[in-house]
Amino acid sequence: MTILQEIHAWSKGLPAWQQDAIARIYANRELSTADIEDLYALAKAEAGIEDPQKRVPKALDDAQVATPADPTRLVRLLAIKDISNVNALAAGGSLPVAETGLTVIYGENGAGKSGYSRILKHACRARDQREAILPDAKIDPAKAGTPSAKFEVAIDGAKADLAWTFGTPAPEPLSEISIFDTHCARAYIDNHGDFAYRPYGLDILESLVALCGKLRGMAAQEKAANAPSNAAYVALAKDQTATGRVLLAIPGATKANDIEALATLTEADRERLDLLTKTLAEADPKQKARALRQRAGRLLELRERIDLAALLINDVTLAALRDLIEKSRAAKAAADLAASDFKAVPGQLAGTGGEEWKALFEAARTFAKTSHPEFVVEKLSSDALCPLCQNPLGVEGSVRLARFNAFIQQTSEAQAKKARADAEVAYRAVQTANLDLLIGAALAEEMKEIDAPLAEKCFALQVGLTARQKQALEASAGKISWDQIEAMPDDPRAKLDAHATALTEQAKVLEATADEKAKGMMTQERLELEARKRLGEVKAAVLDAIAKHELSQRLQACIDSMDTRGISRKSTELSRTMASQELADALNAELRSLKVHELYIGMKPESPGGKTQFKLTLQLPGGGTPAAVLSEGEQRAIAIASFLAEIRLGKGRGGIVFDDPVSSLDHRRRWEVAERLAVESKERQVIVFTHDIYFLAILEQKAEAVGAILAKNYIRRASNGFGVHSQDLPFDVVSTKARVGQLRQILVEARKAKRDSDDDRLRMVTTSAYGKLRLAWERCVEEVLLNGVVQRFGEGVSTQRLKAVLVTDDDYKQIEAGMSKSSKFEHDAASPVGRLPIPDPDELSADIDSLEEFRATVDKRNKVGIATRT
Repeated sequence: MTILQEIHAWSKGLPAWQQDAIARIYANRELSTADIEDLYALAKAEAGIEDPQKRVPKALDDAQVATPADPTRLVRLLAIKDISNVNALAAGGSLPVAETGLTVIYGENGAGKSGYSRILKHACRARDQREAILPDAKIDPAKAGTPSAKFEVAIDGAKADLAWTFGTPAPEPLSEISIFDTHCARAYIDNHGDFAYRPYGLDILESLVALCGKLRGMAAQEKAANAPSNAAYVALAKDQTATGRVLLAIPGATKANDIEALATLTEADRERLDLLTKTLAEADPKQKARALRQRAGRLLELRERIDLAALLINDVTLAALRDLIEKSRAAKAAADLAASDFKAVPGQLAGTGGEEWKALFEAARTFAKTSHPEFVVEKLSSDALCPLCQNPLGVEGSVRLARFNAFIQQTSEAQAKKARADAEVAYRAVQTANLDLLIGAALAEEMKEIDAPLAEKCFALQVGLTARQKQALEASAGKISWDQIEAMPDDPRAKLDAHATALTEQAKVLEATADEKAKGMMTQERLELEARKRLGEVKAAVLDAIAKHELSQRLQACIDSMDTRGISRKSTELSRTMASQELADALNAELRSLKVHELYIGMKPESPGGKTQFKLTLQLPGGGTPAAVLSEGEQRAIAIASFLAEIRLGKGRGGIVFDDPVSSLDHRRRWEVAERLAVESKERQVIVFTHDIYFLAILEQKAEAVGAILAKNYIRRASNGFGVHSQDLPFDVVSTKARVGQLRQILVEARKAKRDSDDDRLRMVTTSAYGKLRLAWERCVEEVLLNGVVQRFGEGVSTQRLKAVLVTDDDYKQIEAGMSKSSKFEHDAASPVGRLPIPDPDELSADIDSLEEFRATVDKRNKVGIATRT
């Protein structure tokens, strides 16, 4: 298990905010101000201090950490293809890579190398992944898709396509490929300026320790700024009351809810306090108690009179009266209708059925009880004598008498009588109701003294009751509508009861003061209520103090969680168990191979503040510290040595990728790095991205010198985007023979311009061609004529190659002629006036052929020269 994997496994037992910190340090290597603010909020939230932004900690995902190298598995990269939404790289583009040896991918600045580098770093779990992968800046971010690509690989010889999408776990086999770039180089150099070497991963613990120190300072500062104060309630806390005891318990058992409850006085509490204050100040409590009881009695008597009066004229009583009157009127109407039908019978005397007739008939029926005791009027026989005229009734008279009786006794008539009687009773009750509340001048004055609004309410009730009585009688007579009767005035009885009760209670309290024990209890009760009242006045300050005490306790818990001793112990443990002498030896070997042999790694583990490391000792006659001596180029060389040493000890066989590895390196150091990479490519796949044509030439020479396989790729900007792969390398880096081939391609363009009669295009293409032809002649001189004895960017003079060199007068003449002609047309004046006529395509073709014939002739001659001089 690697150091990073050990740290990842160990971190799962840390507080959540520290796990989040490790994830951020791993991802960015440096924590921004926003990161520190986030982590501080998370640490406080874990200690119970609410985060208004509700941030949630995120631990380092298992998929982000590269798995241990598998020495039994060989993973080689063959191509990156099907690229989508990565910077401005051409969509669907593909970049092939040689399966073995050294692959150099050359591209000028801005050609798209960084896009490929970012894909590799994220997909292969590079140590430094700070550079985000962004879509093309010309595309609306809302419409841009997620960056993705496919990696064509060979796993133990079997080819496979591994799909990768930014933001999701990368395919596991890709972690076998290791990445080195400028940011990785800085990650290997100590950030404190002492250039101490740290095995990969221990810098995470160092950064975590530094973060803890910074957060401890922030928490301590915040704790100091929120120091609680008891100045507002210190005097109140000294009182011998329950409130004082609660205040003395701050901080501790006392909570904000306790203060809220004590400081909140109800209306009853305030009235009780007022009562106790007045009572305890009274000179003659017994006499005062008698007066209060009498006053309470008068209020209760008024309340009883209101009870009686309200009962006589309330809504229920008037509703009943209205109902009875309406029923009486309805019954009378029904009886009148029945009488109308009776009167309409033919043959009857006028007035039959009227009131006088009814009285006459009732008298006859009463007399019949004496004259005919054995019969009733309605059943007298035809031969019986009439109770009125005392003549025989006859059949017709008997029937008529029975009909009269039935009319008198019919239901409607009886109901009308009863309803009228009931209505009259209710009416008389309202009419004769005594509604006088007897509020005399003395009672009125007394009520005003007790409660002026209550006195007004009683007066209004008296007026309202009388008005309702009058309006009810008018409504009964049909003079006004029942709905016009005023509503009952506000009822003062509840207030009268409350005042009577309060007066009685005050009288009781006054009477109790005669008992010293009871008086002492009342005195203490008053003190308690006064303390609560005073607490209410300083409640805000008390609650603030409690809140600050709680905050301080939680901040202290937060400070305690930032202790670095456990981190330091883990760092020391890892340095001793995983950073061995084997690692130091490997690093020293790499330093020697890069000619940084004046430096070596000594095994001296240290843990200053959790910063476990091996000190990089600079061996110089005069001593000194690395920070004072090392140049930026030497630091880069150390970083490359560290990277290669760790790769070698990892026992993996996967490929390694370098992005501009010689940035900041001087001329001499580039040769050492080039040789080291060429040697490494004989053991594993090595891929180098570079924009440095000089370094490309050096790699080519070193690969040839050590017998390594070298493949050169070219990426460029094209119409469809950046990073477009081309089989043809730039003109500047190819051989004379390849340059002739590119010149023949330019000749094709010249012939097309000639056919199209495009003179401006023909001039431009032809001028460019002669410029390149001049460069080709120069390349032919150093590569072919001088057989590479002296080359631009060369490491030295290859004297052994002189055995093939033979320069004749004809060689000089042909070179001079070719160079002169090429230079003449390349440097033709830009102004239209006086410009030389340009050669036509056939002439250009002949000049190109002349160079190729010269190259072939000299090359053949060189081979003969080598044979004769060997």
